[in-house]
Amino acid sequence: MTINPTRFLSRFGRRVADIVAECNYAQRRLIMLQTSPDAYLADRNQAPDDYAEFLFRTSSVLVHEPAAAGRAHGRLVG
Repeated sequence: MTINPTRFLSRFGRRVADIVAECNYAQRRLIMLQTSPDAYLADRNQAPDDYAEFLFRTSSVLVHEPAAAGRAHGRLVG
């Protein structure tokens, strides 16, 4: 049984690309969580007391999530 080198390289390349994409997503998500103002609040599970606090808590970078019709099933958000 012979292995087609082109098919092998394309499958290998796709796997490497998937790994790089997942690492990129994880790193971006980690940075978002670390820079979020909520991460440094003692009572971060409590609702904001006023509108100014709400604006402060939501001032960090948010993940852009495409519409459900615009993404394939099982794909990462972002």
